[in-house]
Amino acid sequence: MSDQVVIVTGCGSGLGRALTRALSKTTDFRVVATARGHSLEELHKEFEENDRFMIREMDVTDLAQIHSVINDVCNHWGRIDAIVNNAGVCFRSVVEHMDPEAEMRQLKTNYLGPMNLTRAVLPIMREQRSGRIVNVSSVSGMMAMPTMASYSASKQALEGATEALWYETRPYGVKVSLVQPGFVHSDSFRRVVMSRKAQLSTKLEGPHSEYYTSMTPFIERLMGYSMVQPEGIAKSIIDIMRERNPPLRRAITPDAIFFRWIRWLLPASIFHRIMFELLPGSRKWGVLRRKLDGRPAFKPLEPRASHALR
Repeated sequence: MSDQVVIVTGCGSGLGRALTRALSKTTDFRVVATARGHSLEELHKEFEENDRFMIREMDVTDLAQIHSVINDVCNHWGRIDAIVNNAGVCFRSVVEHMDPEAEMRQLKTNYLGPMNLTRAVLPIMREQRSGRIVNVSSVSGMMAMPTMASYSASKQALEGATEALWYETRPYGVKVSLVQPGFVHSDSFRRVVMSRKAQLSTKLEGPHSEYYTSMTPFIERLMGYSMVQPEGIAKSIIDIMRERNPPLRRAITPDAIFFRWIRWLLPASIFHRIMFELLPGSRKWGVLRRKLDGRPAFKPLEPRASHALR
């Protein structure tokens, strides 16, 4: 296990920064901390590059940067033993308000990016007959929440691909794991991005604005009440990388463990009904808009003569 080379993405803040700190204090890993260009200055202020620590610019949506980092690491240290796909972005928007540009950015960062890096290191790990791939998912990878459809979709896509990868890499000694954190006590909610339509709806109190005004403070409160710190999740990730036979999935916060069991125990129809009732303000969603429009909740369409059966 000594001197294993690990590449971590998204080290500019949050969990990525906490994991970088934890790894830099170990004696059994050589660390490649990566982040987008605007975060490099802060990384250089906190960490000093040496024969066990390297800082590199890498946007996981940029294939050229990915291959540049991989070539640099292999030329410098001769191998890559582990990657932690942590970089991510979270859009808050109902499905109706997600525009194609925002949707693609969500998928490129949370799903296509990790797949790009994974494909780039797999030939190296396959030849080494060893390696660790840790993909940071979320409780949203096992269940979806309103106003977070695209984020949930990106994490569930990552989970599906990682599960297939577990089978594909097993004969080559490459261990694959998914980490499923839930609500974490951090200020990451401040970095949540709202689509342009979501911002406009909130500002003008338009359709679905009540979804945002109820869900946003609800999620912020849950994160504020959480006892889980990014440092605790970082420790769990390092423990997984040290395990001889790590699990495919590991829920690592109390809420993620709770939801995993509830989803397994309850029929889907009952689970979704309970969840809807528990969400703040859910009984009033759509009521304001129907009042403003002066229409009933469900208004059947009038048949046109051109649609009559012939």
